[in-house]
Amino acid sequence: MTNLNDISSVLTLLATRKSASAKAMGEPGPTPEQLQTILSCAVRVPDHGKLTPWRFILFEGDARARFGKEMRKRWAELNPAHGEDTLGFVERLFLRAPAVLAVISCAAPHAKIPEWEQILSSAAVCQTILLAATALGVGCQWNTDWVAYDEGMARVMGLKPNEKVAGFIYLGTSAVPLEDRPRPDPQSLLTRWSA
Repeated sequence: MTNLNDISSVLTLLATRKSASAKAMGEPGPTPEQLQTILSCAVRVPDHGKLTPWRFILFEGDARARFGKEMRKRWAELNPAHGEDTLGFVERLFLRAPAVLAVISCAAPHAKIPEWEQILSSAAVCQTILLAATALGVGCQWNTDWVAYDEGMARVMGLKPNEKVAGFIYLGTSAVPLEDRPRPDPQSLLTRWSA
């Protein structure tokens, strides 16, 4: 059996990387030094035109619970028939991990750089955060959920009209052993172009 998240080399990390589950995370979260290392790695992604078309919002400590109250309020507006069980679940979403790092795409029209390339750069930031966190022994999972797509929650987060959530990266310590999932055979996804 393959050892998951083997950091003995870059290639073994890439070949064995497995996310932790946000549902099964606990303390400790990343230290300030680990977070700085993670972010320092994240900003090294491809960025055509050096636009830095992304930024970060960190939810930690009591801010997670305060944001949870905003999520609960917004969910109740959107789904007035939902009861306390669902509202409580929504309110506790960000309490599942000690830290939640939002990656915000700031893609915008540009004379030379397509917006699509800027959006892809944000996705590369999310993946690099996962790799850096894993290399440091920090459990991590990239999620979006409804919060990433809701205009009301975008206002709560202070997003500008052109900004979107590329991902919420949950950071903590896995409380359960990681289990791999079936992966596709890359050869089955490969075609060779010929004229």
